[in-house]
Amino acid sequence: MGGPMGSPGVGPEMPTPTVTHRNATAPERTGGTEARDYRAAFAIARLPMALVGRDGRVLEANPALGALLGADPVRLTALAAAELTGISGDERLRAEYADVLDGRSEQLRCTRPVRTRDGRMVRAEVIVTRVSGAAGGNVLLSVEDLGERHELREQLRHLRMHDPVTKLPNRALFFERLAAALERAGEGTGRVGLCYLDLDGFKAINDTLGHRTGDRLLAAVAGRLDDCAARLGRGRHLVARLGGDEFAILVEGSTGTGQATALAESVLAALQRPFDLSGQRLTVSASIGVVEREASGTTATGVMQAADTTLYWAKADGKARWTLFDPERNAHRMTRQALSSTLRQAVERGEFVLEYQPLVAMGSGSVRGVEALVRWHHPHFGLLGPNRFISLAEENGSIVQLGRWVLAESCRQARQWQKDYPDDPLFVSVNVAVRQVWDSDLVADVAEILDDTGLPPELLQLELTESAVMGSAGRPLQALHALHEMGVRIAIDDFGTGYSNLAYLSRLPVSTLKLDGSFVHGFRADQHPNPADETIVEALVQLAHRLGLTVTAECVENAEQAERLRRIGCDTGQGWLYSRPVAAERIAALRRDR
Repeated sequence: MGGPMGSPGVGPEMPTPTVTHRNATAPERTGGTEARDYRAAFAIARLPMALVGRDGRVLEANPALGALLGADPVRLTALAAAELTGISGDERLRAEYADVLDGRSEQLRCTRPVRTRDGRMVRAEVIVTRVSGAAGGNVLLSVEDLGERHELREQLRHLRMHDPVTKLPNRALFFERLAAALERAGEGTGRVGLCYLDLDGFKAINDTLGHRTGDRLLAAVAGRLDDCAARLGRGRHLVARLGGDEFAILVEGSTGTGQATALAESVLAALQRPFDLSGQRLTVSASIGVVEREASGTTATGVMQAADTTLYWAKADGKARWTLFDPERNAHRMTRQALSSTLRQAVERGEFVLEYQPLVAMGSGSVRGVEALVRWHHPHFGLLGPNRFISLAEENGSIVQLGRWVLAESCRQARQWQKDYPDDPLFVSVNVAVRQVWDSDLVADVAEILDDTGLPPELLQLELTESAVMGSAGRPLQALHALHEMGVRIAIDDFGTGYSNLAYLSRLPVSTLKLDGSFVHGFRADQHPNPADETIVEALVQLAHRLGLTVTAECVENAEQAERLRRIGCDTGQGWLYSRPVAAERIAALRRDR
């Protein structure tokens, strides 16, 4: 067996080859620094490599190749590289290999079985490449164990997919498993469950005791979560750390909400036990959002959005508890978000309208004024009452823009009524939110609107809630006094349900108290009268009158209530007995009827 392919292979009992000076010093023939650098890199490389001459024999092997084949690298010199790598066993590869040796081709890449140091045959990627310069025009052979490459890749993947602090799967691996579980919707139960939790008060521990203690606590929490999942899921549940103090437990093949909620209960109980960390005894609780649903028709993003919403509910409901996802509650939340995000544009688009509810004199039954009530003609949800959007407007600040529009429109309409009934004009009462006082120049807005519309100040009444004016100081109190001096009436709405600090009544520039409807409900004729209700209302009315204030009773629904309130001394009444809120053009008819 002569030529490049003729040398014997290397096995456990490989014969000792003949070593020549020519082979041992071949890489140095280029001389100089370049050769030394080449040999240094060649020697320390982790990839098994050999320099092969044009005759196909090994000129020099690096230690990594010797380790793979189980031989001293020096013993590999002068052997046929094709035999060592299994290339000689394939006719096509032998021809391609010869092309590289003869300079007709630049590279050969193939996968071949190679016998290792312990006699095993492994799949290896063999690359033969022509080189120049330091290698003197020879070829460079590399042999990589694909099994080791796979193992290395798995190790790198494990590091990439696991949290270094808790050793749990991280966010990337969790979402990979969740997506896979949803793709297998037709298998098993076809359902998935999820417990999404974060630790209550963890930030305080981390900030006060340091990140090292915080990391130890996270690792201890991870251990207890793993125990709960292993005990209840028999190893099928995936526990992951999603970041910070957030964890998730994925229940594949869920059997129903009971399984997921039982897991949540177990987690809460496990975390309630104190943690002993290096002599420090720490306690922590968790809030858990629980989602359980059919895998078909849902997505990983959808599941996580539901879990995030439910976790928020658990915290809002008091923390240290689990909360199960409720589609109806979520629909309400989504509706609130949709309304909140379009409030400002709705004012600009003119989607709001005003209705007016009469304020009727208890003695004569005549209409003395009206309260302006805003409605939203929403393009998708229809006509919405203020209870659906006023709190949202206060939260996002659009109440200032909306309130200014309501005030301007109400004054414009009141001015028109004044022109229509100059001898007996109606006053208009407009609700003002606390944020309108704080976040805008209410006094300037009122003055400008009165000037633009021509409405006399005494025909405008501003209603503020009791909680907004009781204890007023600074800017709110200054605004109230400025409005009073301007001639505008000030009314306290829903009186009797807030702070009820009566001492403030003598200090505030208030002209009217509006008794909350809860007092009036006790005056219904079909119910056994409660003497305490009547006593309280009578005392409030007498107090108001002694302070020079008028009293309006809200929510008057029948004649019996109206008569008892009139007898007690209420000045005006408002409610369905007289009229529901109506459009502006209906007010004229109501005045004629009364």
